[in-house]
Amino acid sequence: MIFVKKDLLFEGILIKSSIYELSLPQQLQKVTHTLSPAGFHYMAILRFKALELVNQRRPITVVPVAARRSDSFGQNVFNLEAMRATMPGDYFKKLQAAIKQGATVEHNVADAVASAMKTWAMAKGATHYTHWFQPLTGSTAEKHDSFFDLNSDGRPIENFKGSALVQQEPDASSFPNGGIRNTFEARGYTAWDPTSPAFIIETVGAKTLCIPTIFVAYTGEALDYKAPLLKSLAVLEKAALEVCQYFDKDVSRVNTTLGIEQEYFLVDKALYDARPDLVMTGRTLFGHAPAKGQQLDDHYFGSIPARVHGFMLEFEEEANLLGIPLRTRHNEVAPNQFECAPTFEDANLAVDHNQLLMDVMDRVAERHNFKVLLHEKPFAGVNGSGKHNNWAMSTDTGVNLLAPGRRPKENLQFLAFLITTIQAVHRHADLLRASIASASNDHRLGANEAPPAIMSVFLGSMLDSVLDELERTAKLPLDKGDNIYLKLGIDKIPAILLDNTDRNRTSPFAFTGNKFELRAVGSSANCSSAMTVLNTIVADQLIDFKTSVDALIEQGKKKEVAIVEVLREYVISSKAIRFEGNGYSDEWKDEAAQRGLSNIATTPQALDAIVNANSAALFARHGIFSEVELHARHEILLEDYQKKIQIESRVMGDLAINHIIPTALAYQTKLVNNVRGLRELGLDDEHSEVTVEMIKAISRYVSTIKTTADAMTEARKQANKIGDARAIAVAYCEEVKPKFDTIRRAVDKLEQMVADEDWPLVKYRELLFSR
Repeated sequence: MIFVKKDLLFEGILIKSSIYELSLPQQLQKVTHTLSPAGFHYMAILRFKALELVNQRRPITVVPVAARRSDSFGQNVFNLEAMRATMPGDYFKKLQAAIKQGATVEHNVADAVASAMKTWAMAKGATHYTHWFQPLTGSTAEKHDSFFDLNSDGRPIENFKGSALVQQEPDASSFPNGGIRNTFEARGYTAWDPTSPAFIIETVGAKTLCIPTIFVAYTGEALDYKAPLLKSLAVLEKAALEVCQYFDKDVSRVNTTLGIEQEYFLVDKALYDARPDLVMTGRTLFGHAPAKGQQLDDHYFGSIPARVHGFMLEFEEEANLLGIPLRTRHNEVAPNQFECAPTFEDANLAVDHNQLLMDVMDRVAERHNFKVLLHEKPFAGVNGSGKHNNWAMSTDTGVNLLAPGRRPKENLQFLAFLITTIQAVHRHADLLRASIASASNDHRLGANEAPPAIMSVFLGSMLDSVLDELERTAKLPLDKGDNIYLKLGIDKIPAILLDNTDRNRTSPFAFTGNKFELRAVGSSANCSSAMTVLNTIVADQLIDFKTSVDALIEQGKKKEVAIVEVLREYVISSKAIRFEGNGYSDEWKDEAAQRGLSNIATTPQALDAIVNANSAALFARHGIFSEVELHARHEILLEDYQKKIQIESRVMGDLAINHIIPTALAYQTKLVNNVRGLRELGLDDEHSEVTVEMIKAISRYVSTIKTTADAMTEARKQANKIGDARAIAVAYCEEVKPKFDTIRRAVDKLEQMVADEDWPLVKYRELLFSR
């Protein structure tokens, strides 16, 4: 071992060097904090080794399972075809009836399903089964049990009963519960969701039957995302169905449909492993912007790189086998950013498929030596990533309730659902904002083409003018023989909208012709949170709408007139939420404030809307959340925020103090020696003036980093002493997080000054442009 310690006094600047143990790791992947005699930081060596590996990568050939995707679609899903082929006909019909009616599956039917499911899964090579659920960690969870068992005689058998299908009891002690129960009370239950089909996942050659379930505490409170979503879907269906009866008595079902676009970044696995901040936090805490980023827009919709294309082909193949109907792939705006999008599905299934898709993408990426980055803002200065939730409602008669029709009556129905949704968003904008709040999404909202934190609705100029016209004309006197549709211009809607729908990338909630697109959901989020809120607030507004219309009908008004009068009231009262302009502009922030719209930029404050009196009453009224569940979720989200900022702060401190500062001081020493060498040669100060200024600048940046990092650590200590979850989160938001920018600016300045060969962290140009 070699030890080096040297303090230098130069131009009045005391340059302190720590003691560095100089030893060569047996593997470059082992990160050390040492300097070699030549001045190379071992993380810099790791960086260049990673770049060397990237240059050696070659695309992996992917062989499709079948020539046509339709031939292999859903092969690993226990879908209707699989059920029909393996279940007795009577039991199959009973199961389908129970699913359609939302009724409890009878025990004998559950036994028949379990037997058929086991037979089907084992025929495909599955040896284990698991209840697949979505706890409040944000990811999915599973506990595998074997079909293998011993009978009463001790003989080995394969066994799977209806009781094991319907309910399991995983250890719930370490999942977030928000104070619902004590940590030592480990009991929790998973319960089968028959509306989402079981599927088989293969990992390293082992196949497991996965059964989608909800997850509840021993005392019955929901501890997951799926249970509230299912409740909200049922409430919305009932409310929408009653409104549909005004227009079509044949409608008996209303489904909520959802299409979730998924944005993501891809980086090479070796480069990812050489960035501890990416590994620990999912985003880069440091990194100077490269000369070329996304300003030329040359990546957007460009030719997909060969390695990336191979990755896409394989994860699409796996998704196809799992019944995930992916249709679209393309390059997104930022370098190394991409997107995939599925066909619309039932909302519950769409959420399950999106959660499953993220897992599939991550596993497939490993095989292609990639890492999928789902963080909302992994890189500063370029686009972040989101999930665009394309939401609509459709009837069992084949009508999209958010699409204009060919007849005036259909257009009045369209306006009823469109305007009611706008009114719901207006009334509950803060709650919708809270549903998409997270530490990671705070980095994205309002930056580089992400929608702002201000909730607004974009309709497009033509439809916006239709609502303005409805506001002006709905009070026109109507004679007995008047055609209300013609007189109000309702019959003209299809011609107006057919070729005039638009998309506003700056709007968090935009109407796009036949659906609303909630663009504010973060790329790593479980969409259930936002969809539960959206479903609930729209259902609540539809109920109010019907109550108001019925009251006017009872007063003797014609049904169509009553509907238009209530819609006109909604158009007037919700006008503030409609915005057609640039959501990125400072002018919009001022205008939004004048309109009375909230601009809540940070999560701890945004989450207040979850537990205010109006939200509590809303969720209780429809049986979505009890007061206990609501406050538990509030606390869980606050703790999640605090912990993520805490982790980022600790990683930032470690990198800055143990890697960046030593690198900067080592390079500063080189500069000092350079100046001394010039002077020894008799060259005057003019030749060394620029170098001396660099030496002084390095000292200033090092001092800023050290001073701010120490203050950040102290702020964490003070915040951790606070007892209240919200107060802790606010302290991390207002006292800890603001120091990130100061440290980052200094580090990024040093990155521009220190020789490239010495810099320890993989640079942005390498992460964003190495493919």
